[in-house]
Amino acid sequence: MLTVSDLHVSYGPIEVIHGISLEVKEGECVALIGANGAGKSSTLRAICGLVPAHSGQITFDGQDITNKSGHTIVRAGITMCPEGRQVFPRMSTLQNLAMGAYTRSDADQASDLEDMLDMFPVLRERAKQAAGTLSGGEQEMLAIARALMARPRLCIFDEPSLGLAPKIVADVGATIEKIKSLGKTILLVEQNSAMALRLADRAYLFEAGEIVLSGTGAELQSHPEVAKAYLGH
Repeated sequence: MLTVSDLHVSYGPIEVIHGISLEVKEGECVALIGANGAGKSSTLRAICGLVPAHSGQITFDGQDITNKSGHTIVRAGITMCPEGRQVFPRMSTLQNLAMGAYTRSDADQASDLEDMLDMFPVLRERAKQAAGTLSGGEQEMLAIARALMARPRLCIFDEPSLGLAPKIVADVGATIEKIKSLGKTILLVEQNSAMALRLADRAYLFEAGEIVLSGTGAELQSHPEVAKAYLGH
Protein backbone atom coordinates (compact mmCIF):
# COMPACT_ATOMS: atom_id res chain seq x y z
CA MET A 1 0.00 0.00 0.00
CA LEU A 2 2.77 2.44 0.97
CA THR A 3 6.34 2.41 -0.32
CA VAL A 4 9.09 4.83 0.73
CA SER A 5 12.20 4.61 -1.44
CA ASP A 6 15.58 6.25 -0.71
CA LEU A 7 13.94 9.13 1.17
CA HIS A 8 16.06 12.12 2.19
CA VAL A 9 14.56 14.92 4.32
CA SER A 10 16.28 18.14 5.41
CA TYR A 11 15.44 21.04 7.69
CA GLY A 12 17.32 23.89 6.07
CA PRO A 13 20.92 22.75 5.55
CA ILE A 14 20.60 19.87 8.05
CA GLU A 15 19.66 16.49 6.61
CA VAL A 16 17.70 14.43 9.15
CA ILE A 17 16.64 11.44 7.02
CA HIS A 18 19.43 9.75 5.09
CA GLY A 19 18.00 7.60 2.31
CA ILE A 20 15.57 5.33 4.13
CA SER A 21 13.32 2.77 2.43
CA LEU A 22 10.34 1.00 3.95
CA GLU A 23 6.96 -0.42 3.02
CA VAL A 24 3.54 -0.97 4.57
CA LYS A 25 1.35 -3.73 3.18
CA GLU A 26 -2.43 -3.59 3.23
CA GLY A 27 -3.92 -4.79 6.49
CA GLU A 28 -0.73 -4.83 8.55
CA CYS A 29 0.55 -2.73 11.43
CA VAL A 30 4.09 -1.42 10.93
CA ALA A 31 5.94 0.27 13.80
CA LEU A 32 8.86 2.69 13.66
CA ILE A 33 10.88 2.66 16.87
CA GLY A 34 14.04 4.40 18.03
CA ALA A 35 15.30 7.18 20.28
CA ASN A 36 14.00 10.74 20.24
CA GLY A 37 15.45 12.60 17.27
CA ALA A 38 16.12 9.44 15.26
CA GLY A 39 13.91 10.62 12.37
CA LYS A 40 10.69 8.68 12.92
CA SER A 41 8.30 11.62 13.09
CA SER A 42 10.08 13.43 10.26
CA THR A 43 9.45 10.37 8.11
CA LEU A 44 5.74 10.50 8.94
CA ARG A 45 5.61 14.21 8.21
CA ALA A 46 7.19 13.67 4.79
CA ILE A 47 4.69 10.92 4.00
CA CYS A 48 1.82 13.24 4.96
CA GLY A 49 3.13 16.19 2.97
CA LEU A 50 3.94 18.32 6.01
CA VAL A 51 7.66 18.59 5.24
CA PRO A 52 9.22 18.28 1.76
CA ALA A 53 11.28 15.32 0.65
CA HIS A 54 14.69 16.51 -0.56
CA SER A 55 14.93 13.41 -2.74
CA GLY A 56 13.49 9.91 -2.98
CA GLN A 57 9.97 8.72 -3.69
CA ILE A 58 6.81 7.97 -1.71
CA THR A 59 4.05 5.95 -3.38
CA PHE A 60 0.59 5.10 -2.08
CA ASP A 61 -1.49 2.51 -3.93
CA GLY A 62 0.98 2.81 -6.80
CA GLN A 63 0.53 6.58 -7.11
CA ASP A 64 3.47 8.94 -6.55
CA ILE A 65 2.55 11.24 -3.62
CA THR A 66 6.04 12.66 -3.08
CA ASN A 67 5.73 16.31 -2.03
CA LYS A 68 2.00 16.42 -2.67
CA SER A 69 0.08 18.83 -0.41
CA GLY A 70 -1.20 17.58 2.91
CA HIS A 71 -4.86 17.96 1.94
CA THR A 72 -4.27 16.03 -1.29
CA ILE A 73 -2.75 13.17 0.69
CA VAL A 74 -5.68 13.13 3.12
CA ARG A 75 -8.09 12.89 0.19
CA ALA A 76 -5.99 10.04 -1.21
CA GLY A 77 -6.74 8.02 1.93
CA ILE A 78 -3.98 8.72 4.48
CA THR A 79 -4.83 10.29 7.83
CA MET A 80 -2.48 11.08 10.71
CA CYS A 81 -3.34 11.14 14.39
CA PRO A 82 -0.68 13.71 15.35
CA GLU A 83 1.78 13.82 18.21
CA GLY A 84 0.37 15.81 21.10
CA ARG A 85 -3.22 15.13 19.92
CA GLN A 86 -3.77 18.66 18.53
CA VAL A 87 -7.53 18.73 18.98
CA PHE A 88 -9.35 21.99 18.23
CA PRO A 89 -9.59 23.22 21.85
CA ARG A 90 -12.50 25.67 21.55
CA MET A 91 -14.62 23.34 19.45
CA SER A 92 -16.80 20.68 21.03
CA THR A 93 -16.08 16.98 20.88
CA LEU A 94 -18.75 16.55 18.20
CA GLN A 95 -17.38 19.45 16.17
CA ASN A 96 -13.90 17.92 16.28
CA LEU A 97 -15.30 14.63 15.01
CA ALA A 98 -17.14 16.44 12.23
CA MET A 99 -13.85 18.05 11.18
CA GLY A 100 -12.41 14.56 10.75
CA ALA A 101 -15.01 13.92 8.04
CA TYR A 102 -14.44 17.27 6.33
CA THR A 103 -13.29 15.71 3.04
CA ARG A 104 -16.26 13.34 2.83
CA SER A 105 -19.54 13.91 1.00
CA ASP A 106 -21.16 10.48 1.44
CA ALA A 107 -24.31 9.75 3.40
CA ASP A 108 -22.67 7.51 6.01
CA GLN A 109 -21.12 10.17 8.21
CA ALA A 110 -23.90 10.05 10.82
CA SER A 111 -23.61 6.28 11.21
CA ASP A 112 -19.82 6.52 11.40
CA LEU A 113 -20.18 9.15 14.11
CA GLU A 114 -22.38 6.77 16.11
CA ASP A 115 -19.77 4.04 15.62
CA MET A 116 -17.09 6.34 17.04
CA LEU A 117 -19.24 7.25 20.04
CA ASP A 118 -19.88 3.54 20.62
CA MET A 119 -16.17 2.75 20.35
CA PHE A 120 -15.26 5.61 22.72
CA PRO A 121 -18.16 5.97 25.21
CA VAL A 122 -16.39 8.79 27.05
CA LEU A 123 -16.72 10.93 23.92
CA ARG A 124 -20.48 10.47 24.00
CA GLU A 125 -20.45 11.66 27.62
CA ARG A 126 -18.32 14.68 26.59
CA ALA A 127 -20.11 15.31 23.28
CA LYS A 128 -20.86 18.99 23.84
CA GLN A 129 -17.82 19.75 25.97
CA ALA A 130 -15.00 21.92 24.61
CA ALA A 131 -12.22 19.61 23.52
CA GLY A 132 -9.60 21.69 25.30
CA THR A 133 -11.20 20.85 28.66
CA LEU A 134 -10.88 17.07 28.19
CA SER A 135 -8.18 15.10 29.97
CA GLY A 136 -5.09 14.01 28.06
CA GLY A 137 -6.43 10.49 27.63
CA GLU A 138 -9.82 11.74 26.48
CA GLN A 139 -8.15 14.06 23.97
CA GLU A 140 -6.13 11.13 22.61
CA MET A 141 -9.30 9.10 22.13
CA LEU A 142 -10.86 12.11 20.39
CA ALA A 143 -7.84 12.51 18.10
CA ILE A 144 -8.00 8.82 17.16
CA ALA A 145 -11.75 8.96 16.53
CA ARG A 146 -11.37 12.17 14.52
CA ALA A 147 -8.77 10.47 12.30
CA LEU A 148 -11.04 7.46 11.77
CA MET A 149 -13.93 9.74 10.75
CA ALA A 150 -12.04 10.37 7.50
CA ARG A 151 -12.40 6.65 6.67
CA PRO A 152 -8.67 6.43 5.87
CA ARG A 153 -7.14 3.46 4.11
CA LEU A 154 -3.90 4.09 6.01
CA CYS A 155 -3.99 5.30 9.64
CA ILE A 156 -0.80 6.94 10.89
CA PHE A 157 -0.28 7.32 14.64
CA ASP A 158 2.52 9.59 15.89
CA GLU A 159 3.38 8.98 19.56
CA PRO A 160 -0.18 8.19 20.73
CA SER A 161 0.89 7.37 24.30
CA LEU A 162 2.99 10.52 24.79
CA GLY A 163 2.45 12.13 28.20
CA LEU A 164 -0.27 9.73 29.33
CA ALA A 165 -0.58 7.76 32.57
CA PRO A 166 0.26 4.03 32.39
CA LYS A 167 -3.39 2.96 32.63
CA ILE A 168 -4.31 5.27 29.74
CA VAL A 169 -1.31 4.03 27.72
CA ALA A 170 -2.71 0.51 28.05
CA ASP A 171 -6.11 1.76 26.88
CA VAL A 172 -4.50 3.42 23.84
CA GLY A 173 -2.70 0.20 22.98
CA ALA A 174 -5.94 -1.76 23.23
CA THR A 175 -7.65 0.80 20.99
CA ILE A 176 -5.00 0.52 18.29
CA GLU A 177 -5.24 -3.27 18.54
CA LYS A 178 -9.00 -3.03 18.03
CA ILE A 179 -8.55 -0.75 15.01
CA LYS A 180 -6.09 -3.30 13.58
CA SER A 181 -8.63 -6.09 14.14
CA LEU A 182 -11.12 -4.13 12.02
CA GLY A 183 -8.76 -4.52 9.06
CA LYS A 184 -7.25 -1.03 9.05
CA THR A 185 -3.69 -0.57 7.84
CA ILE A 186 -1.56 1.18 10.47
CA LEU A 187 1.79 2.95 10.54
CA LEU A 188 2.80 3.61 14.15
CA VAL A 189 5.54 5.71 15.72
CA GLU A 190 5.70 5.06 19.45
CA GLN A 191 8.28 5.70 22.19
CA ASN A 192 6.81 2.80 24.17
CA SER A 193 8.77 0.25 22.15
CA ALA A 194 7.40 -2.75 24.04
CA MET A 195 3.82 -1.78 23.18
CA ALA A 196 4.73 -0.89 19.59
CA LEU A 197 6.48 -4.21 18.91
CA ARG A 198 3.66 -6.16 20.53
CA LEU A 199 1.17 -4.52 18.15
CA ALA A 200 3.37 -4.62 15.05
CA ASP A 201 3.38 -7.22 12.31
CA ARG A 202 6.68 -5.68 11.20
CA ALA A 203 8.93 -2.95 12.55
CA TYR A 204 11.87 -0.73 11.63
CA LEU A 205 14.50 0.54 14.07
CA PHE A 206 15.71 4.10 13.39
CA GLU A 207 19.05 5.51 14.52
CA ALA A 208 20.34 8.94 13.49
CA GLY A 209 18.08 9.22 10.44
CA GLU A 210 18.75 5.73 9.12
CA ILE A 211 17.03 2.35 9.39
CA VAL A 212 19.49 0.01 11.07
CA LEU A 213 17.28 -3.02 11.68
CA SER A 214 13.97 -4.40 10.43
CA GLY A 215 11.92 -7.53 10.89
CA THR A 216 8.74 -8.81 12.45
CA GLY A 217 7.63 -7.33 15.73
CA ALA A 218 8.55 -10.59 17.46
CA GLU A 219 11.99 -10.67 15.86
CA LEU A 220 12.83 -7.17 17.08
CA GLN A 221 11.45 -7.93 20.53
CA SER A 222 13.87 -10.84 20.84
CA HIS A 223 16.86 -9.06 19.28
CA PRO A 224 19.46 -8.60 22.06
CA GLU A 225 20.42 -5.03 21.11
CA VAL A 226 16.78 -3.92 20.90
CA ALA A 227 15.95 -5.63 24.18
CA LYS A 228 18.86 -3.91 25.92
CA ALA A 229 18.47 -0.42 24.45
CA TYR A 230 14.70 -0.07 24.12
CA LEU A 231 12.94 -2.74 26.18
CA GLY A 232 14.86 -2.43 29.46
CA HIS A 233 16.21 -5.98 29.64
